[in-house]
Amino acid sequence: MNPPTITLFTFGHFERGFLERISGAVTKEYNCSVVIKEAHTDISEFFDPGRRQYNGDKLLREVDTLQVQGSAKVIGLFQVDLFIPILTYIFGQAQLGGRTAIASLYRLSNERYGMKADDELLLNRFIKEVIHELGHTFGLIHCHTASCVMQSSTYVEDIDLKNSHLCSKCRTETGKV
Repeated sequence: MNPPTITLFTFGHFERGFLERISGAVTKEYNCSVVIKEAHTDISEFFDPGRRQYNGDKLLREVDTLQVQGSAKVIGLFQVDLFIPILTYIFGQAQLGGRTAIASLYRLSNERYGMKADDELLLNRFIKEVIHELGHTFGLIHCHTASCVMQSSTYVEDIDLKNSHLCSKCRTETGKV
């Protein structure tokens, strides 16, 4: 039996090498094959002018409409500021136990916080966020193990404190032992 396929849909321009490193990390963590596809969707209708952000709930539903034959999970990759009505901002979002997730680079760069650019740190943060959101699609809730990628992240510093891997408990729960 072939391992499940996860599709990474890019909305906007991402460097190929950047995407390949994300793909490799996802492949390794979830023991799956990963396909990278460009999405050609106008996301302007999901922009909330009052908040000057994009509605994560609506984007998640839009990504869920993208059909990919043979793909068990899909995640939309963005570079825009995301929110949900009950939170000021989010790094990503997922359907718990579903097939779809989203993640955004927007709040992950050092420059946003007045610090020197660090492309490697940005990549590592995004890998953690993508693996985290995909974890929710596999039915995982937030973990209390400090180093687990499924630990909740309210601030970018929280992402830096955890690693990019599932703890043994979460790995067992996904069946990806």
